[in-house]
Amino acid sequence: MERSLFISDLHLTSERPAANEAFFEFLEREAPGAAGLYILGDLFEFWVGDDDLADPLNAIVAGFLANTAKAGTPVYLMHGNRDFLIAEAFSRAVGATLLSDPTALDLFGTRTLLMHGDTLCTDDDAYQEWRKVCRSEAWQQPFLAEPLDARRNRMLELRAKSEQDKKAKPPTIMDVNDQAVREALRSHQCARLIHGHTHRPAHHTIDVDGRACERWVLHDWYTGGGYLAVDAAGAKLINLPRF
Repeated sequence: MERSLFISDLHLTSERPAANEAFFEFLEREAPGAAGLYILGDLFEFWVGDDDLADPLNAIVAGFLANTAKAGTPVYLMHGNRDFLIAEAFSRAVGATLLSDPTALDLFGTRTLLMHGDTLCTDDDAYQEWRKVCRSEAWQQPFLAEPLDARRNRMLELRAKSEQDKKAKPPTIMDVNDQAVREALRSHQCARLIHGHTHRPAHHTIDVDGRACERWVLHDWYTGGGYLAVDAAGAKLINLPRF
């Protein structure tokens, strides 16, 4: 049966080779023949610009994705909170389509909303303010004008600060807000939402104006990954072996 595959939050980095290998194996074993492979953000631990494509790991990841696309599986990319600087040059190099966040589509007869998920965490005011800053041209243009090494160092500093900030936040504000979820489903007239970001893989049911809707949260790939397979019969979260 034809199916589409959804992944997010792989956070690929040379520091975690086991996750990289798990991703390459996933592409070779699961992606062939799929109606589409959707990567809903945070493919990389961080991305400093498409001119970093020559980095050894980045080049290997691009090569595997390009082979997947050439073999006939359409590849779709969405920005995450770590790799929001991915642009058209990388997308062209891997033969992928860059999706806006959110994107609504008909998926085997069910209108489905795709998001990274960070915009649903509306209780985290500090993060939402930072998101506005880093997605603006006023921040991105001078950042991308810096040398590659300087950008990498800046991203490492931002990553360290983010991890430190998380320790001071209640876990609840880093999860999605139920009303934000309902509003997203309502405004896009969707019955299903698929997203990542929270690292809390699960299947939730939610009532939206009397309609039974569902929310699927994708795996992160820190100690073991997974993916969501969707076909005409429905959706199923599938765990990969721990690594």
